[in-house]
Amino acid sequence: MITITDAAASQVKEMLASEEDAKFLRVGVQGGGCTGLSYGMGFAMEAEEDDQQLSINGIDLVVDKESAPMLDGVTIDYKQNMMGGGFTLDNPNAIANCGCGASFRTATNAGAPENC
Repeated sequence: MITITDAAASQVKEMLASEEDAKFLRVGVQGGGCTGLSYGMGFAMEAEEDDQQLSINGIDLVVDKESAPMLDGVTIDYKQNMMGGGFTLDNPNAIANCGCGASFRTATNAGAPENC
């Protein structure tokens, strides 16, 4: 299960309102980044056939079936500071994280080469 904090939900709803045809927040994982895997977030007009569909904190969310196990237990938050704001993902499945927090490694991809 993915958790979306109130701060993140508020920001996503605000961003979603400015997107013309977007209906879903899509969250996924792809290869790349310093530690092997990186997060992806964006908006989608429709769900794909194999997507997992969730409704969390008022957000309609889709996750592809390959990413779902790596995102189980993730908390999506939005933090604001003097330099601006941004989304953070806290992943209990990660055994290593990049210094910037944009990429991670799990036990199942522990042998993947690092790119830093």
